[in-house]
Amino acid sequence: MLIPPAAWFTGFIPDLPTPFDAADAIDLKAFAALCERQVAAGAPAIVVCETAGEAPTLSPAEQELVIRTAVDVARGRVRIIAGAVSNATNHAIELARRAEAAGADAVMSVVPAYNKPMQEGMLAHFRTIAGAIGLPVILHDNPSRTLRPLADETLLRLVESRQFVGLRDGSGDITRPMRLSRNLPAGFRFLSGDDTTAVGFIADGGDGAISEVANIAPDLCRTIFSHLRQGRLQSARYLHKRLIPLIACLSRESPAALKCALNVLGLMSAATRLPIVPLDAAAQRGVVRAFAAIADEELIDSVGA
Repeated sequence: MLIPPAAWFTGFIPDLPTPFDAADAIDLKAFAALCERQVAAGAPAIVVCETAGEAPTLSPAEQELVIRTAVDVARGRVRIIAGAVSNATNHAIELARRAEAAGADAVMSVVPAYNKPMQEGMLAHFRTIAGAIGLPVILHDNPSRTLRPLADETLLRLVESRQFVGLRDGSGDITRPMRLSRNLPAGFRFLSGDDTTAVGFIADGGDGAISEVANIAPDLCRTIFSHLRQGRLQSARYLHKRLIPLIACLSRESPAALKCALNVLGLMSAATRLPIVPLDAAAQRGVVRAFAAIADEELIDSVGA
């Protein structure tokens, strides 16, 4: 019987981008450095090959290579959550199996995009993927990208299997943890998938956030989470407010803006894969201006780590 990863699926967990070099190949050296930086910052886990990782543009072999690299860097010091992103169930199964073979600690499975399946279709999709692997499965509900949300009733049916251990909720609905927690198994974790509303989500009973901004300011995000856990909501909101200009940039053009920000910090190239293109000059200037709100000792320390 699988033990829910309640101890580590919590806090601010970065959704890592996939760096590319000038030849459009994966820059494994830069990626390994991003992973090591998050380990040093005390991240409880790392998400790879998902939204920020431009997963649809990666071949199955490339995804497996990225996951193996993350596992090799982590060496058990941090958990690796691997995306198995596809709107075709059989392809999602292939990706999930590759993730398991590569040493991932869990897979993240998203509501299929474009197909617009009914709730029964989502139920069958997730159950079929889970039945093909032995890893814990984290669900990802992101209606802005998939058009159809994962209904509360469908979630409650899925968690009848303890293999489903958590939800990345990108809906922006901060009431969901409080609304559903009493009907879910002990140890099931709710994490926000939206940096903008993450503080409200956690304050209302959520367990953390899968975050893009945590790639940039991991120490600041960890401090915000600590304040929330200790009931210092005003302090958490104050720090989060300083991140809002940068979060706004990231949310407008993800993941190009994230890669631009990490490039400003000297951590990776800003290169993307089509159909995503790098930010234009005006948007780049917006990212640079957003850094002014968080240009403090905590950020400087996290960059130098």
